[in-house]
Amino acid sequence: MQNQIIGSTGLEDINPGVIEQFLRELPDKALRLGIRVLLAVVFFAIGVQLIKAIRKIVKKSLQRTNADTGLVQFMDSFIKASLYIVLIFMIAESFGVDATSIVALLGSAGVAIGLAIQGSLSNFAGGILILLLKPFKVGDYIIEDSKGNEGTVLEIQLFYTKLVTPDDKVIILPNGTLANTSLTNVTATEVRRAEVKVGISYDADIKQAKQVLSSVLQTDESVLKNQERVVYVDELGDSAVVLVLRCWFKNEDYWEGKWRVTENAKLALDANQISIPYPQMDVHIRKTEIER
Repeated sequence: MQNQIIGSTGLEDINPGVIEQFLRELPDKALRLGIRVLLAVVFFAIGVQLIKAIRKIVKKSLQRTNADTGLVQFMDSFIKASLYIVLIFMIAESFGVDATSIVALLGSAGVAIGLAIQGSLSNFAGGILILLLKPFKVGDYIIEDSKGNEGTVLEIQLFYTKLVTPDDKVIILPNGTLANTSLTNVTATEVRRAEVKVGISYDADIKQAKQVLSSVLQTDESVLKNQERVVYVDELGDSAVVLVLRCWFKNEDYWEGKWRVTENAKLALDANQISIPYPQMDVHIRKTEIER
């Protein structure tokens, strides 16, 4: 019975010489495999350095031609991804993997792969559209209207665009989304209009208040003097007459200029004893016939 069990496993058919030969050749095969792995690591390290050098050369060449920063970043991402794929294929071939077979396998699975990476392909196509149509460039301040994301464009990469917010948060948006949604480019032009609203008392002299606020715009160093500067009555509010100071700044001076004009408007009104009223409500009580 025991002989039948052993026979059913087929162990008696194994030639002891084969096992002995395998054990004898194992150290040599392990050594060759180790050398091949070591060479692959060295080859990969050299390939990484070559890829960095090629990227650096291409980046400098594009910068010498005054190419847009977004184009430089996009091409850098594309070249990096392409060269790493080539490097991995070359290392795989050194281990005996047939690259042609891999390509054929990928081709036969193309539909499934296409469905799996359709989002990435959409983002890639969106990046190309952004570079061609240029709705924004690196350094522009944009507002993405669908979700309300906004910030300064930091990088336009292969699949994503990075924005940095005024409080130094980084927002990563898919290129496909940015290419297929409406957005506002706040800094597309060199100048930007600012409006500062100030409420004055109904008892105040409107003409005097307008003169005081006009002098604020006149004396501010960042307000563009070759652009429209105007102070006008915008609204008769519940508790104040609302005046608007309208002026223009260069993009880089916008926020600091607007904050300074707002502060100086308050100081100028105080210096001329023109009050800015608190919100208030007058309540009138009517007596009933019985109380009379």
